[in-house]
Amino acid sequence: MLTVEQNDFMTRVGSEAPAGKLLRRYWQPVALTDELEGKRPVRPVRLMGQNFVLFRDENGELGLMDRDCPHRGADLAFGRVEDGGLRCPFHGWLFNVKGACLETPAEPENSTMYKHIQQSSYPVVERSGIIFAYLGEGEPPAFPEFDCFVAPDTHTFAFKGLIECNWLQALEVGIDPAHASYLHRFFEDEDTSESYGKQFRGASADSEMPITQVLREYGRPDIKVEPTNYGMRLTALRHLPQNQTHVRVTNLVFPQAFVIPMSAEMTISQWHVPVDDETCYWYAIFTSFTGPVDKKRMREQRLELYELPDYISRRNRSNNYGYDVNEQLSETYTGMGHDINVHDQWAIESQGRIQDRTREHLGTSDKGIVTYRRMLVKAIESTLKGGDAPLLIDASQAGEFSGPPSIDGIEKAGVDPVTYWKEADIERRQGSDWASERLPQRVGGDA
Repeated sequence: MLTVEQNDFMTRVGSEAPAGKLLRRYWQPVALTDELEGKRPVRPVRLMGQNFVLFRDENGELGLMDRDCPHRGADLAFGRVEDGGLRCPFHGWLFNVKGACLETPAEPENSTMYKHIQQSSYPVVERSGIIFAYLGEGEPPAFPEFDCFVAPDTHTFAFKGLIECNWLQALEVGIDPAHASYLHRFFEDEDTSESYGKQFRGASADSEMPITQVLREYGRPDIKVEPTNYGMRLTALRHLPQNQTHVRVTNLVFPQAFVIPMSAEMTISQWHVPVDDETCYWYAIFTSFTGPVDKKRMREQRLELYELPDYISRRNRSNNYGYDVNEQLSETYTGMGHDINVHDQWAIESQGRIQDRTREHLGTSDKGIVTYRRMLVKAIESTLKGGDAPLLIDASQAGEFSGPPSIDGIEKAGVDPVTYWKEADIERRQGSDWASERLPQRVGGDA
């Protein structure tokens, strides 16, 4: 159990909150590239309790600025993209992507007032279909050369979804290997050949056994947690008949992302990004090691659940997540449909807007969560003292990182699980056009 003060220390993300100070030292996803397509590439953004406007100017340059116009506070999210920047409709003040004021047209013709106006602006970059922003002080860190950032655009797909709870409990479901045997339990196994774009619906690598069967029949995983130079690696072992072992390797990338296997051919890199203390978005990059991603198909699959423009789940607390008692008795453990994102959303939103961790009782299966919280608190305390934190790297260090390996497969009898997942990862990369080029470099990395 934690105290109220300890819980607030980890969860609150305002600009003066301890965790907020830490998270501002890292690049944060703020929008999908898709969201700036169309006639008017302007998007309001709320991130860690602050309001911004994101836009793309006529030259294709991205800008992120504070949302209130420095003249009299009007909402720049309604601005006009023209004349080299974003123009406020109230009095026509014009700002470029760096926040510099270019014009104050309502002022006298010889006025030089505009030269002294600077709107707060923030660095933004595009990576694999996601626009990232840096809200911290000084130079932002470099992006590590993880698979999701170096794979060709044809082999990645990005999406997001809104969650109405604190970012930390949303993240913690991803570093909890045991919950999948229950929360995502299906009582019948589908045809694994029809599993493209779906998690936990295909077959484990090196096997024809559906992942749903493994999770359903073997619900007591042996979980191992190891520190790495990017965060931590979690290995969940489920012991099968005939001395075989189901091996699932997932990763926590500090401070708030995880990398997990989606299928034998694809991984998911997912961030949990605070909108404010009580709301967050998940952003995910799906990375294929085989052929190009069918972006159209994957987008259509997800839009069956998520409603634009805010990517809100159609199954949510207002309609009990689509709960159906007959389904719960015969099809799924939750009775909330077959999309596991709904299952996760119910689990974490039902904990409250900010989980009251003074009432929880953690067990052995929660060792990943315990390890991460210690890592998080240590990094927050270091930040408050002006010290370092994990993955705050420069460009010269970016190449030291790759992967990280994310494997879901069944090892042959007598093979050590660590040997298995390392060999499975190399084999998958050897068969990949783009990943095979990186094999001489390190894959993953231990602290």
